Order: sequence, then C-alpha cells, then structure tokens
Amino acid sequence: MERFLDVACEAARLAGAVLMSYLGKLESIDEKSPGNLVTEADKVSEQTILTVLQRHFPDHGILAEESGVSGASESRYLWAVDPLDGTTNFAHRYPAFTVSIGLLVDRVPVLGVVYDPWRDELFSAIQNMGAFRNYQPIQVSGTTELARSLLVTGFAYDRRETPDNNYAEFCHFTHLTQGVRRGGSASLDLAYVACGRLDGYWERGLAPWDIAAGVVLVREAGGLVTAYDGSPFKLDSGRILAANGQLHRQMVDELARVSPLNIPFPVR
Repeated sequence: MERFLDVACEAARLAGAVLMSYLGKLESIDEKSPGNLVTEADKVSEQTILTVLQRHFPDHGILAEESGVSGASESRYLWAVDPLDGTTNFAHRYPAFTVSIGLLVDRVPVLGVVYDPWRDELFSAIQNMGAFRNYQPIQVSGTTELARSLLVTGFAYDRRETPDNNYAEFCHFTHLTQGVRRGGSASLDLAYVACGRLDGYWERGLAPWDIAAGVVLVREAGGLVTAYDGSPFKLDSGRILAANGQLHRQMVDELARVSPLNIPFPVR
C-alpha cells in the first residue's frame, strides 16, 4: 500500500502541474450537461494520471471521470480518478479545485490522495495508517455542537431539474450552525473535514471518483462516513455524510427532519 500511495502522490502532483499550466489559459470550455463543465485541462490531467498508473500497475483497473473504465476490469484493484474536481471553479480561476485519486480493493476505498495545486497541499491516507497533510498527521475537529460548527455541502449538476437538490438541507443547517459553505469540490471538502478546517459535510448526486479518496482521508483522520441516515456508506449511492464523531449523530438527526422545498421544476 505504501508503494501504491507513492505512485498516486506522484501522479497527483504531475496532474496538478498540468492544471496550473492551463489556469487562465483555457481555449475552450464545454458542457457535458447543464452546469457540468469539461475543459482541455481535465483531459490532459486525466491522461497524465492514467499514464503513471498504467505504467506502474498494468494489472489494475481504472475508473476515471472523463474516459470511464480502462485497464484490467477483473482486478480486485480499481483506481477512482477525478483529474480536476472543481472544474467550474477552475474555469473561473476560483482557488478551490483538486486532483483526486482513490484506490478501491474489492470495491472498498482503502487509499486516498487529494492534491490542491493552488496551495500545494497534498492530503493522503491509507486504511489503518492515518491521514496526512504534506506528510504531517491530521485529525478531524473537536467541535461538539452544531451551533458552533462550520459545515460544507454542494449541489448536484441536475439541481435545476429535480426537487431532490439539497436546497432545503442547506437552509436548515444554515440556521443551526455558524455557517454552511459551498466549496464546489467534493474531494477538497472532505480533505478539509479530515484536517479540521470544516466540521461536517453532506452531499448528494456524487460519483465514485468524487469521493473515493476523501472517504479514506476522513476515516483515517478519526471521522465518520455514512449514509444520510447513519447506515453504512455505499460508494455508488451518490450520497455521503462525513463529520467528526461528536457532530455526526446530530447531523443524522437533523437531516431526518428536513422536508423537500416545494419548488416547481424545471427552474428556468
């Protein structure tokens, strides 16, 4: 696992350098769907990561955001790759985007690397071996009350078409906490929960590559990662709740109290 981590860190740093080379110099920005952007930086970053992983681990599988599944599909080892998590931020030169690389073994996240090239912060973790920021140990916050907490969330790309959009939960927690942030990068949100900058995170509409790495970071930093109702987390569910152990149960209870907003859809 330590060798796997070294390679993932190498790939993340190389991809981060690619992203910074494109920052503010994009020639085209496309939409895969409304609000779901992709740029040439996403594609070059992804190819950089895949080249490194395939060179070192030709017998592993890869699930990447832009190119899908490649490599040995029957392998126990599957890399979940987001070459640019926070493309909208990146396109606007807003400093909240990352490279996210997670490793699943038998579909379970066991290793994670999240690299923020803007701040040169490398978050890394291996199951049962702790979590680190730039190779220094990190842990979740000790906040014990929602009233003293700072939370983070996000909104799925299909929020304009579905009432299952997280707006009601956002309003609910905004009134219970010191604030709720919307960072625009799920992996960075999870990394910040892991290092105690944020106290809790919930979101829906997520893909495995968005959160595979961050799940390992939070757990290894002492936090809890589950479904909204506190049941075991399922990577393919698209939903996640991550928090320190003091706030987790409180967030579960509050999420259960929220009713969807009565907004007609689609919104135009």
